[in-house]
Amino acid sequence: MLGDEGLQLICGMLPPDGAKSGLKELTLSANPTVTSKGWARLAIAVAHSSQLRVLNLDYNPLGDQIAGMLAVAVASSRTLEVLDLEGTGLTNQSAQIFLDMVENYPTCLRMLILAENNISTELQQQISDLLSEGEEEEDKEGEARGSAGGREREKTTWVSQSNLSSHMVLVTSGLGDSLLAETEM
Repeated sequence: MLGDEGLQLICGMLPPDGAKSGLKELTLSANPTVTSKGWARLAIAVAHSSQLRVLNLDYNPLGDQIAGMLAVAVASSRTLEVLDLEGTGLTNQSAQIFLDMVENYPTCLRMLILAENNISTELQQQISDLLSEGEEEEDKEGEARGSAGGREREKTTWVSQSNLSSHMVLVTSGLGDSLLAETEM
């Protein structure tokens, strides 16, 4: 049940360009009181974060306008690999923007979750296929560099939560009596 003020504090944990250690995984599920101004601040912070790998925004009433801002943030990010937008009120309009992004611009994004939105299965499949193709191309390039004596980058889909050195903030609210607010730094 975060609002704009809480989200602004979290944005402070996404420092730009390695200025200081920041979050690697951020879950902000089900925060209906955050306004478009708060989400815009988050998009800017994500675009410049030098550490963030996983961003879960599922079950927030984002809509297509905020999804467009997030697409720009993802395209700008040099580290974001997973974006969860499940049940966020998106339509084919925002899916088309994400499709254009993964089709035409280099990105680190490996997984985009768009389930429970008003998006055609065809568009979701096209995006998924393009993200998979990007992984295959990186694998081939890594193998070529590996055989040439270069460093090969390890491929992971999800950032491990068991890694004690990773930084994570998990803020979710559930239905009924359950409320989980966990901060691990």
